[in-house]
Amino acid sequence: MARMSLVRSLVVVAMLAPSVNAMAANTDPDWPCIQRKVPQLSLGQIWNGPELPPASKDLKDPAVSALVEEVAARRIPIAEAQKKIKDFAASLPAEQLAPKMAMLVQGMFDHMDAERSHVISGISRYAHKQLEMAAALRKQASDVDALREKPDANPDEIERRTEQLKFATRIFNERVQSLTYVCEVPTIIEQRLYQLSKAVSETLAAKK
Repeated sequence: MARMSLVRSLVVVAMLAPSVNAMAANTDPDWPCIQRKVPQLSLGQIWNGPELPPASKDLKDPAVSALVEEVAARRIPIAEAQKKIKDFAASLPAEQLAPKMAMLVQGMFDHMDAERSHVISGISRYAHKQLEMAAALRKQASDVDALREKPDANPDEIERRTEQLKFATRIFNERVQSLTYVCEVPTIIEQRLYQLSKAVSETLAAKK
């Protein structure tokens, strides 16, 4: 009876996966996160500083490109990244400040919005895999349940398949926990982009 209860409890756990979708207030029914799905950002969402001159995408500045790569990396504390931006601005001649800062803002936006979109696509693929795993777990648990009902069932076979089910369910639950963390990443990138852009805005304001 205890083992039967275990199998049924595993079925319940496996059936929790689709309910994750119901938690999300999104137009995309396949989006698994509580956080609202915003596939792409606009520059206006993260920039509230003074009007910038157009940043030509045809002109490549190695120093600006290198700075974008540096400050976008989440392993660097945001305060350190903001200081790098301000130090870079301080090194520029006055006439280059506005155009270089425009290039920097556009470069950060392009880089981090692309990174964010890549993460969102990965989350969607991950969620579909979870739904497939949940369906497989339900089927596996149902099969074990049916096996237990057979009077001539081999106890060793029941034990083996129950252990397999327990292991698969543990993997499933670990993936649920990982998804909870990954769902936060697009927001983390968006907030970082805003904070970096704010450092540019503050630098330009201080130079006026």
